[in-house]
Amino acid sequence: MNRLRAAILVPGLISGLFSGLGFADIAEHFPAENWLEASAEEVNLDQSKIDRLFDLSFADDATQGAAFFKDGRLITERYAEGFDKDSHGTSWSMAKSFYAALIGISIDRGEIASLDDPVANYLDYFNDERREITIRQILNMTSGLDFPSHEHEDMFFSSDHLAYARDVGVEKKAGQLFEYNNVNSMLLADILLQVTGVPADKLLADRIFNKIGLTDVVLWQDAAGNPLTYCCVDTTVRQYSRFGLLFARNGNWNGEQIISSDYVDETFTKVWDSLNSSTINQDRGYGMHWWISSHDERAVIFNASGKFGQYIFVDRTNDVVFTRITKYYSTGGSKQDWGSLRYINWFGSIEFRVALAEFLDWTGLIKMQADIKTPVTFEEGTSEEFFRDYSEIVDALIEASKS
Repeated sequence: MNRLRAAILVPGLISGLFSGLGFADIAEHFPAENWLEASAEEVNLDQSKIDRLFDLSFADDATQGAAFFKDGRLITERYAEGFDKDSHGTSWSMAKSFYAALIGISIDRGEIASLDDPVANYLDYFNDERREITIRQILNMTSGLDFPSHEHEDMFFSSDHLAYARDVGVEKKAGQLFEYNNVNSMLLADILLQVTGVPADKLLADRIFNKIGLTDVVLWQDAAGNPLTYCCVDTTVRQYSRFGLLFARNGNWNGEQIISSDYVDETFTKVWDSLNSSTINQDRGYGMHWWISSHDERAVIFNASGKFGQYIFVDRTNDVVFTRITKYYSTGGSKQDWGSLRYINWFGSIEFRVALAEFLDWTGLIKMQADIKTPVTFEEGTSEEFFRDYSEIVDALIEASKS
């Protein structure tokens, strides 16, 4: 295993800030430019339990960084060698949860009437066999849109992801089957554009990220300039965690209700665990573009989750956020450009194409950093042990969050 550089935070210098404060005062804290730091003891937690959570997380060499927050304060963070608090990761599908929040804001503002509105009310081209599909079904991944064996991985390699998504037809009746279909999420870009007149990435920055101080960020677009609303938001562990705290605090940030608490409640409601699924173990559960880690008498924990092992875990009851990302080396830019790799983009899975690109880079036939601009996770950042130990990690998070 690579040597790890751990930052176990025991900030005695600021402990005086907490003296005499009650729990309610602590719980109301929000980070300004930087997170305040506290020891586990100051927030009535057991550091040894937090350490176990981190040890399990870093048993996977793919882990780039992780951080644990309680009551709006940074308790513990740790990074792999060569990375630190300023190192960017890429979200992959955690971005789905970010952009889905904009749907809630559009409902709050009257731009969208209801989650149960047909998508066709907002996208004219859905007035065909797709006319009965609702926004809720899009968010719950039960739209019934075509879901081929390649699971629409080809969309990621296309020059216009939205044009690809617009052309996907119906395969089955909506509301009957859970299928984790990226096309659902890409369509959010068009829905949001039609109801606001503003591109979804600009909305995300203006309506959420800028308000919560999440400003050190890259929002990826495809080559046609469409926001990638199903993936690909680059930022740091600490910055991702601000979004987690927003949902831990029921959509409120320092007194401003950015997303209605009703929409957050709707988001954190277990939806489809009783539905059939063709793609995902039903023990996890899903709803409104969030995953469910635990939903029983022990704890209710939801997470934003991304390919290769990106996670923002949110425990509203205990006001805890735990974020973990995997190793990432940015190619630079914010707009996809496949360069010379466009000639292999029709062949094989994402994993195969990445492996082929790595091989071509190794041979010197291409130079990844110079030839392409796109989010990419190499083998070094692909989780194995974290997925294998997922249940144990969630259990450790539950224990670490208990006072």
